[in-house]
Amino acid sequence: MKSLIVLAFLLVENSLCYSQTNTKIPYGNNPKAGHYVQADDAKLYYEVYGEGKTLIILHGGILGYMDEMTDFIDRLQKDYQVIAMATRGHGKSEIGSKPITYERRANDVLAVINAVTQDSVIVLGFSDGAYTAYKVASLFPERVKKMVAIGAGEQTPGLRTVNFNGPIFDPNNEIWTQKKKLMPEPDRLVQFWRDMEQFYNSMAADKALFMSIKCSTLVLSGELDRNAPLATVIAAYQMIPNSQLAIIPNTGHVTFMENFDTVWACIEPFLSVE
Repeated sequence: MKSLIVLAFLLVENSLCYSQTNTKIPYGNNPKAGHYVQADDAKLYYEVYGEGKTLIILHGGILGYMDEMTDFIDRLQKDYQVIAMATRGHGKSEIGSKPITYERRANDVLAVINAVTQDSVIVLGFSDGAYTAYKVASLFPERVKKMVAIGAGEQTPGLRTVNFNGPIFDPNNEIWTQKKKLMPEPDRLVQFWRDMEQFYNSMAADKALFMSIKCSTLVLSGELDRNAPLATVIAAYQMIPNSQLAIIPNTGHVTFMENFDTVWACIEPFLSVE
């Protein structure tokens, strides 16, 4: 992954910004809204906000957590019942004991959805969460009304190399000291990184996956995204049968942190159409 360290610092910088500016609702650690569900080998944490049609939000991987989705949760809970989920190994969710696969992660999402509703839902995912969203829509088409996938394009093994090394991945630095306070299994953090490296370096999001997606899908990306380059995002859009494409100019991987208003202007009309 050519821009992993750049992405890491972007996520950290914006996470710190949220912690300083959004103190009303502690997304990701809110006892008033928090719940747990057992999903096979892991106990998963999620929070529920608002009323209306159900929409589940899936955050980014490793440094990502539901607080990075603050602007989305703030805006969406006015009109939707929003489920903000902590994916396994992130925040207050357990890692589990079984190998990491997108099938398992899709089943995690289904377990959380089932804990809240038996109806079909809207799925909004970013980066790692968007790849999981693709898998949920593929495996459980009857449970996904429509989907927004941000920063996730075509991916084949060997296209990128992911490794979580360098100062930002020192488990004793301030960032991880704070994150480990939420984790039920902080001693497993480094091993989780190694397992996720293997997972990311072997994952595939290809024609077979994209062609199997039946729901209406908005594929959205920053023009300058180096983690999901523009060509790969356009390829995903072209392979998903019922899809729309939105490219946000002059923004990178975390496009919604750089220009939320424009991202929202693309997402809101997509969600409002039945």
